[in-house]
Amino acid sequence: MTDANACPLNFKKVDENASRISALFVSSLVLLYLTSENIYILLFLFVDFVLKLFFNKGMSFIGMLSEFIKDILNIKEKFVDGGAKRLAGFFGLFFVFLLIAMHVFDSFALSLGVVLIFLSCSLLDAFFSYCLGCKIYFIIKKIYPNFMQEKL
Repeated sequence: MTDANACPLNFKKVDENASRISALFVSSLVLLYLTSENIYILLFLFVDFVLKLFFNKGMSFIGMLSEFIKDILNIKEKFVDGGAKRLAGFFGLFFVFLLIAMHVFDSFALSLGVVLIFLSCSLLDAFFSYCLGCKIYFIIKKIYPNFMQEKL
């Protein structure tokens, strides 16, 4: 019996280990924001997610740093479906957007809830290789097989 999650549903693969290191950096920056309330941390994360998702993922500072750390530590590549990680990236961008909006509207209490969910998701990915956004992606793909498919 094969694992449906192992099938490359959008036929693009990404390195899961580099992605996990990125999730750890994102979590660290969110924690740094939580302790400092410095909006520039969130703006940096927002720009990094936008570069990764809409332009060239090689332009992402966190992505480049993750690849560098992976190479320094000699961690082997482990490829997973790129569509699932891309959807998880959109969730990350959404969480950062919410945190920026809550910062602007001075809603610290609400931002704690968003931070809790965001950190839970990113730390699960970083430490346990459990990507909640990826799980949602695979459920959506079963219902809508053409979801997030690029036109050729």
